[in-house]
Amino acid sequence: MSQEDEARATRRGAGDTESSRANRGWWDRNADEYQREHGGFLGDDRFVWGPEGLDEEQAGLLGPAEDLKGRGVLEIGAGAAQCSRWLAAQGARPVALDISHRQLQHARRIGDDVPLVQADAGALPFADGSFDLACSAYGALPFVADPVRVMREVRRVLRPGGRWVFSVTHPIRWAFPDEPGPEGLSVAASYFDRTPYVEQDESGRAVYVEHHRTVGDRVRDVVAAGFRLIDFVEPEWPDWNDQEWGGWSPLRGHLIPGTAIFVCVRD
Repeated sequence: MSQEDEARATRRGAGDTESSRANRGWWDRNADEYQREHGGFLGDDRFVWGPEGLDEEQAGLLGPAEDLKGRGVLEIGAGAAQCSRWLAAQGARPVALDISHRQLQHARRIGDDVPLVQADAGALPFADGSFDLACSAYGALPFVADPVRVMREVRRVLRPGGRWVFSVTHPIRWAFPDEPGPEGLSVAASYFDRTPYVEQDESGRAVYVEHHRTVGDRVRDVVAAGFRLIDFVEPEWPDWNDQEWGGWSPLRGHLIPGTAIFVCVRD
């Protein structure tokens, strides 16, 4: 029986070290299944901000596509580096970083055209001012206990004027059950309960951790890290998208937001 079969869900505290260790192991063990299930939707070289299907080519949150040429871009929590591959096709110079070795093996399986780095987002292995832009599509931030630490690292490696754009689960979703059907439409928990969601084995060892921040928390985190917030995007569910992805679905997506995107600038 695997750790996932034995894991039990709970809400309890979980610090940086425990969260990092648990999530590195979880993504290494589950990368194959994740890419099998979602690889078709994500594509090999498409930049998708979330399950709604909003892509960077349409949204332009990093700036006009024609302005990406020659720009150094750091993708944090890159998975199989689909977003970085799209950036490279626009003429950018992306680097794809992820905590999971197995996720980066999938990136190498798809192609060897993007530099890959395995590292923790809270300790970026780059010199100050190494990049013009940084981005993260559901990468790292939902899984870390100290998001300000991560964003301060992002600010450090960005040049002045650089953008930092990241997407996370919309905080309101934490008040609802993680179900795509009607049972997921009734409030079941306090939006203000920041206690982490933890899956742990029989010995109490965490094997998966996800952290909740309210919208206000996220804004304060951005400011505390030294960024200026210039846009906050809540993608609406498009009519063409009929997929279910965990608790995301057309039913829920037409009623409540599922993704929050923060567009920030390093002044």
